[in-house]
Parts: sequence; C-alpha cells; structure tokens
Amino acid sequence: MTATSRNDTLFQRACRSIPGGVNSPVRAFRSVGGTPRFIARAQGPYIWDADGKQYIDYVGSWGPAILGHAHPEVIEAVRAAALNGLSFGAPTEAEIEIAEALIARLPSMEQVRLVSSGTEATMSAIRLARGATGRNKIIKFEGCYHGHADSLLVKAGSGMLTFNNPTSAGVPPEFVQHTLVLDYNDNAAAEAAFASMGDDIACVIVEPFAGNMNLVRPAPGFLETLRTLCTRHGALLVFDEVMTGFRVGPQGAQGLTGVTPDITTLAKIIGGGMPVGAFGGRADIMANIAPLGAVYQAGTLSGNPVAVAAGLATLRLLGTPGFYEDLAARSARLCAGLEAAAQRHGIAFSSDSVGGMIGLYFRATPPTSFAEVQECNIEHFKHFFHAMLDHGVHLAPSAFEAGFVSATHTDEVIEATLAAADLAFASLKR
Repeated sequence: MTATSRNDTLFQRACRSIPGGVNSPVRAFRSVGGTPRFIARAQGPYIWDADGKQYIDYVGSWGPAILGHAHPEVIEAVRAAALNGLSFGAPTEAEIEIAEALIARLPSMEQVRLVSSGTEATMSAIRLARGATGRNKIIKFEGCYHGHADSLLVKAGSGMLTFNNPTSAGVPPEFVQHTLVLDYNDNAAAEAAFASMGDDIACVIVEPFAGNMNLVRPAPGFLETLRTLCTRHGALLVFDEVMTGFRVGPQGAQGLTGVTPDITTLAKIIGGGMPVGAFGGRADIMANIAPLGAVYQAGTLSGNPVAVAAGLATLRLLGTPGFYEDLAARSARLCAGLEAAAQRHGIAFSSDSVGGMIGLYFRATPPTSFAEVQECNIEHFKHFFHAMLDHGVHLAPSAFEAGFVSATHTDEVIEATLAAADLAFASLKR
C-alpha cells in the first residue's frame, strides 16, 4: 500500500480511540505485519476495502457468510424485521421458529436458549453443566478456543495463539483452578484424567473439529472416547459447534461423526452474519436454566428479532438439496489446487477441508495436534498471506485460523484464487 492509503489513515485514526485499532484481536495484523484492511462493503465471495480494492474473501466474517456476503434473501429478511422494530425485550414468535428449526436439525437438542454471541453460549453451557451435575471441574483441550470467559482462557487457541499468549492477564488463578487442559486427540490423557478425578468433572468441552488452532480433525475414536468417559462418570459432553454448526454439514460435526453431545453451543451461521448464539441439549439438562431452575442466565438482546430473521433466512436456504455436497466439493477442489501449486514450487505445504471449512498448513502433512500445528512454518505463512493479499485474496491474518468457503466461491473464483496462489508460492523461493 502507498503512504496515501485510506486503510493506513483509518488505522492511525482507529488507534487513537480503539485499543490496538481493532475491536477484536483476530482482526489485527500484528502477527503478520502491515495494516488491517478496513472493509467498505461485501457481496458474494468478494469484499472491497476502504481504497476500493476488491478481494476474494476466505474469512467470511469468520464463518457466518456461508451463503456469500449480503445474500439478497437474508438482507430482505433483515429489512422486513427492522421495519417492525429493532428490539423489544419481550418474546417474539420468531424466537420460537428459530428454536424449532435448530431442534429439528440437531437431534441432540430437545430445548435451546438463545444468546447474542458464541462466548455467551459456551460460558452459559459451562455454568449449566456445573449446575446440572453439582460438580466444579471441566476439561478443555490445548489450542481449542471457546470464547473469552475467564475459566476458558487457559491454553486457548485462535487469537491467543497468534499473540504467543496462551492465557490472559486479568484472570485470577482461582478462576481457572477447576479447568483441566489436555492434549487434543489424546485418548490416554482423557482416560487418565477421568480415572483420577472422574467424580469431580462436570463436563468436557471440545471443538469436534478444531478451528482455532487451524483446522484439526478429531482422530478416529477420540470423540467416541470422550462420549464413553462422560457417560461412565456422569459428566456432560459439550460440543462447541460455534464454528462447525451448519458449516461442516446439515447436522454440524455431530452429524458427521455420529457422536451425540449432551449440550451443543452454536453461533455464527445461525445468525446469518448478525449477532446470535445458542446453547441447547436434553430437556432434563435445560430444565436447570432459570426461570425453571437455579442456573441463572439472561440477556437483554437475546433472541433479537432482526438477528433471528437473518438466521432463519440463512437456515432455510441451507436446506437446498445438494447444498453441502456442492460446498464440500468446492472446498476440496480449492485445497487440491493449492497443494498442487505448492508442490510445483517445492514448498512444504498441506491442506484439509471438511464441508465449508479449510485448513492451510506450511508443513508436509495436516497436523493432528496443537504440537504439530506449532511445527508449521510461520514465516512462510506471513509471506504467503501478504502475497495473496497483494494479488487480491483475503485470508485470515493468522496461521492459527481455519478458512471458510461459501456457496458463491464458483469455479471461476477458485481458479482466480489458485492463480494468485501460484504467484504467491513462487515468491516464497526468492
């Protein structure tokens, strides 16, 4: 960018009034260098920055834009809802409709409570699990990120990894003393934890397909082992499907794996780009939530009618026959093309995809653990990221983030992406 770039001007201005110039650390470019692009508008697979430059976007608002940006039916649903009022602080019929839609799609859910973010959903799910079991300890996995609630900011993924800071200042040690952190895909560690503390464990919370240390698949038998251990010891299994919910398949990760959680957390896609989150599970567990039970949870804007309208429109469109098969094929084609381009230029690179999620790794094979994610060549990623940006492709500014493909990433768009990648990989050899 030139010195007169409007992105530069806006960033300098933002830094004077917003910490770090961004309202979420994952938007910062500190781990890759340079200036964040300030987005002026988006349509389909494209975004345009403040300088008017167009990019093919693989961030997709960090997952929600599965239909592409600004889908006309979603925009119209938002417009129609907004005309009736932005917020009421009272029940609406649309809240029932989206609850019924989520329950119909996820057999593990018998009841669901709406919130306004993924962090709210996971925080509330943990409180519910503790309240329902009368236990305190929880298990999470290194590199998995479940929002910024205090008890979960221990060896977290995503933005926390990007800044080489696996825990957060401002979280007293007492707040995390009941959080046990294990290695993802390590069955033996999970079995050992339950053998020694099984009667004290309220729940296990896991990303069934990790997306916050880049995309990491569950090893065969890993989720099944967690299910068995939770059932045997009376703990609850919580699937954090904030990212994977309706992104990897019509029933999320639980539909792909066949493993049934006790509680599921959702966000991103269920709001169609608007702020919506949810947590739900068996009716007997959800009966512990106020006003029925003693586990308190509330939110002024929970079930916001405008956000719910966007989510309902999105879920309806995802029901198109063949939608997920086509999306998965697009993702797989993109990954295969990227691997071929890297191989042509002698770059150690691999990739993976599930549904509309993709993982890009500067190592010979896809990682299976947090330790293997750390083996990726971060310097190569930084160079590749900026080269792709220069050639009009917008990736997440972190080597620890999954990417997202939408229904509007056509063959033509993927070909343009691969052409840019060929130039980017070639520049790595200089």
